[in-house]
Amino acid sequence: MLGMIQVYTGDGKGKTTAAIGLAIRALGAGKTVLFLQFMKAKGYSEHQILSRLAPDLTLATLGKPFFVAPAGTISEEDKAKWGDSVVIFPPGQPPADYLALVAAGLERAEAALLSGNYDVVVLDEINVALHFGLVDWARLADMLDRKAAGTEVILTGRRAPDPLLAKAHLVTEMREIKHYYRDLGLEARLGIEN
Repeated sequence: MLGMIQVYTGDGKGKTTAAIGLAIRALGAGKTVLFLQFMKAKGYSEHQILSRLAPDLTLATLGKPFFVAPAGTISEEDKAKWGDSVVIFPPGQPPADYLALVAAGLERAEAALLSGNYDVVVLDEINVALHFGLVDWARLADMLDRKAAGTEVILTGRRAPDPLLAKAHLVTEMREIKHYYRDLGLEARLGIEN
């Protein structure tokens, strides 16, 4: 099997959900999956089930129980709503401990991509990490160029950079047309968004 590079991006809901669906399909076909979640801590409902699918699925979260974002990328309204759940950093100066966590995740991703030990490697929210300057595009591009030929790679998250879109074999953009979060003010619901 020839492994492709897939990107799920856009401002609409469903990028991680689509990657989970692909991972489940791969498991059903007897394939092995590594699911690395950048910028997320355990606490989402999918962690309850995905962690039970071992040894064929390996799940790791590479985030803290708060979100980080460069100054100017989050509205004042969202900052007020999220309170202590978001840490704003000056552009180009992300928190050192968060950078170390992401760097360790990249090391793990690189080892998996090069080893050929996984049929599918999901790099969930890596696009956001790229956009926020937590991941260096040249490093990620090099990893993608050197990946084992049979390894399928899925990269998710908003704001995928143009060079990644050009490199990918498949790009899906989730586009929000209507959302109850904005229209009705509903927060994330257990088992649906969280």
